[in-house]
Amino acid sequence: MRNPLIPGFHPDPSVCRVGDTYYLATSTFEYLPGIPVFRSTDLVHVELIGHVAVRDGQLGTPGVPTGGGTWAPTIRHHDGRFWLVVPDMMGTGRGNVLFTADDPAGPWSDGVVMDVFGIDPDIAWDADGTCYVTMSGLGFADDGTAQHLGITQVRIDPGTGAALSEPISLWSGTGGMFPEAPHLYEVDGTWYLMIAEGGTERGHAVTIARGPSPEGPFEGAPHNPLVTARGTDRAVQNTGHGDLVQRPDGTWAMVLLGTRPRSMTRAFAPMGRETFVVPVTWEDGWPHAEPVLLDERHGPVARTIAFPAAPGAPAVLDGFDGEVLAVRAFPRDVADLAARPGWARLTGRGAGMADEHPVFLGIRQCSEGAEVTVTLDVAAGVGGLSMRYDEHSHLDVEATADLVTMTMTARGLQQSWARPRTAPGGEVRLRIVADPPPVGQAVLGASCDRLVGLVEDAGEWVELGSVDGAFLSSDFTESFTGRVVGPYAREGVVDVRTIEYAGQDVRR
Repeated sequence: MRNPLIPGFHPDPSVCRVGDTYYLATSTFEYLPGIPVFRSTDLVHVELIGHVAVRDGQLGTPGVPTGGGTWAPTIRHHDGRFWLVVPDMMGTGRGNVLFTADDPAGPWSDGVVMDVFGIDPDIAWDADGTCYVTMSGLGFADDGTAQHLGITQVRIDPGTGAALSEPISLWSGTGGMFPEAPHLYEVDGTWYLMIAEGGTERGHAVTIARGPSPEGPFEGAPHNPLVTARGTDRAVQNTGHGDLVQRPDGTWAMVLLGTRPRSMTRAFAPMGRETFVVPVTWEDGWPHAEPVLLDERHGPVARTIAFPAAPGAPAVLDGFDGEVLAVRAFPRDVADLAARPGWARLTGRGAGMADEHPVFLGIRQCSEGAEVTVTLDVAAGVGGLSMRYDEHSHLDVEATADLVTMTMTARGLQQSWARPRTAPGGEVRLRIVADPPPVGQAVLGASCDRLVGLVEDAGEWVELGSVDGAFLSSDFTESFTGRVVGPYAREGVVDVRTIEYAGQDVRR
């Protein structure tokens, strides 16, 4: 199997199979469009076929705080339809929402809010058609503080989202913190409850239990944890939050999240949590999963996002319906493709990447070594290229007609480097390079990578400055997302002609 299966910020994977085809969904948090859906016929190659949330009102993302939004979807196929349950939490979030679709590529429904309280919901049906939602339960103490209730379950009416029973408590793991990400499966008459525990950091793990019905009682597997990387020297760490699927030939696999931390102590994961896949075998009625290992079949990555030269013409990567993201807004609301054919027009609002609603179009960093280049016209504005983790941590290379400034913002700390343009003008090319150290390098101060900002000046690429990439890692920012990089506008009009990505993973 090829790992990572879906590189870059794609956490909390869920999978279902219909015939010979697999469908996967992952989390998007504060980014839109929300909840990408992928298709695969072999669990080796995947293609993005659409998103669940592509319309206003489907999610409450525009007002969610950092770390809020949509996370941990479960996708299933039942009774000829696709079903996806997901928490849309915090701020303006709707709650736990159930979406349906006849085609996983969309369109998906506007969603039904379920009468359940928790995170990471799973949806399953028994032979009688009873619908169960199993989740990581939440409650409140008398003083108003939130309480974690372990794994809980309710029966629901999937048509209305109404709860048909009071929550019951199920098996909540082996004692690890934050039991979450439950998934229920019926296999040969036995029900299996698989969960994550240990937190989504180095202690992350997948554990499993079985019982006679969807409501249990459940007994834990004697070989738990089913998957974990804690205490190992594997290149993939934080492995957990898995979902099982049976292959057409009867064999099984698990998709799950993990990180690729680097540095002498493997302390910093620049791309955050990604999607991996491992084989699963069965013995004595229990599943056994192999460790998550990297696969070296991934080759160089190269892509260019160009914008349509004529109204209505498709852009590379389907323009705003493909892999381009915006923060708490849809890309179509951030950029105008019609104002200048062949360009995407960004209009600044006087705020940069520290704003909760930046005028920004981004793509995920999806390889350890990466080089992202944008071609801009800043004749009538101020803007540039940003590598973003959140509004508190981002690296910006910003241009005016006669000056380029690189600024690293890291949770209250800020440093800038500036350089006059020797050839002033509107059009400018800017670049950010993520340069990881060689595999096996164990030198004090060797972090996950070095981030370098550059500007093309008089036909030559000129370095503005460099900074330790650890400041833009999930471990430093404590973010659930990953690096997203692309053009932005601070003031006035900034036109974007292309976004170019070139990358290569570091061989181990």
